[in-house]
Amino acid sequence: MQWKIWTTGVLAIGLTMADTAQAEAIWQSVRPLNRPDTALPDTLTDPVSLISVAARPKLRPATKAVTDTAKVEVVASPAGFDRWVTGFKRRARAQGISAGTLDAAFRNVSYDADVIRRDRNQSEFTKTIWDYLGSAASATRIANGRIALKNHNSTLTAIEKRYGVEKEVVVAVWGLESAYGTFRGKNDVVTSLATLSFDGRRGAFFEEQLIAALKILQNGDTSPRKMTGSWAGAMGHTQFIPTSYLSYAVDFDGDGRRDIWAENPVDALASTAAYLKKSGWTKGQPWGVEVRIPKGFDYTLADRKIRKSPGQWARLGVVDMNGRAVPDHGRASVLLPAGAQGAAFLIFDNFKAIEAYNSADAYVIGVGHLSDRIKGGPAIRASWPTDDRALTRAEREEMQRRLTGKGFSTQGIDGRIGPKTIDAVRSYQRAQGIVPDGYASLTLLKRLR
Repeated sequence: MQWKIWTTGVLAIGLTMADTAQAEAIWQSVRPLNRPDTALPDTLTDPVSLISVAARPKLRPATKAVTDTAKVEVVASPAGFDRWVTGFKRRARAQGISAGTLDAAFRNVSYDADVIRRDRNQSEFTKTIWDYLGSAASATRIANGRIALKNHNSTLTAIEKRYGVEKEVVVAVWGLESAYGTFRGKNDVVTSLATLSFDGRRGAFFEEQLIAALKILQNGDTSPRKMTGSWAGAMGHTQFIPTSYLSYAVDFDGDGRRDIWAENPVDALASTAAYLKKSGWTKGQPWGVEVRIPKGFDYTLADRKIRKSPGQWARLGVVDMNGRAVPDHGRASVLLPAGAQGAAFLIFDNFKAIEAYNSADAYVIGVGHLSDRIKGGPAIRASWPTDDRALTRAEREEMQRRLTGKGFSTQGIDGRIGPKTIDAVRSYQRAQGIVPDGYASLTLLKRLR
């Protein structure tokens, strides 16, 4: 998966009403528009993973989620779908897809209005980093991860040996993507991608995914009706989109098929390890280490572009939670996902490797922390600013407008708290004589008002 959640300290996701009914939380991306990813509850009796991302009214307390988008009614509009399929088949043949593959893939495929309803009703919800991590590394998810690790230990050990990616990390991705295989999606992928391609809102992207899906079928890795996944085309135990599958999926069990859909998760888990390895994973290096920030720290140094050795950070007072220098695993940056009032981490190159799978800070920390907990590591020790809440998209846009209006340009108004907005926030904070941690909080927005 390759979706970006753009806010610092909060997670922005798309969640449809239908997804809620099916206990599927769909994350909404901005880089690139690949697919919604699924962050799922460990079991149907573990509601925290779903409830913590459910809609919340505008001004409820910080532990709730926020929504500011109404449900959109969609009228089924299949007119022209068959003509579109005819034209698409011509384009697919020009890209090497055989007539036999196309006939089998499109047999009994028809326009699915429910997919369009889900796409249209991806209302934006936001949640704080601490709420997200409470779900991502819940007691249930940790316990189930340890069970999964035990049940598949020999396979995971072999995968770790081949790809050099720790088995706990692979299990953590599996846990966040499909609750250890519990929620893999039941939609017919060809139907979903064809419907979304025909719809046209993101037609070029979904047509690219549909061509990739047909290549998978033509290669014989699975059959059309066994190719199931989320409504937007994410597939298997670790929710690969078709283009990512073509780039990274592997046949680990040697049966001639890269079968990420089977009950046996071996190919899916190995494919995830292969993805991380090709993204730069270094065995033995942590994704990050929780650290203490000293009084008087120059918070402008908490910048992904600023990298120092752990020893250099220690000389600036940045040490582990026991007061010692962090072991030297290479150059690292200080990350403050909730600003100066929350937990702090030294993050290493392996953070970037997980980021290639999903570039949201919250997701990367979630995978990393869950893997640490599965391995027996401690919970995050620092407190969080739980009296705060996540900003809605409208509030993030308002913050950008107000910052720009006061002379601290965010280089655009898009509701995404990226590096340029963080720099603008820091500049404003310095001008106001407050801690320049770059955190776009509700408190800061109220000050701007």
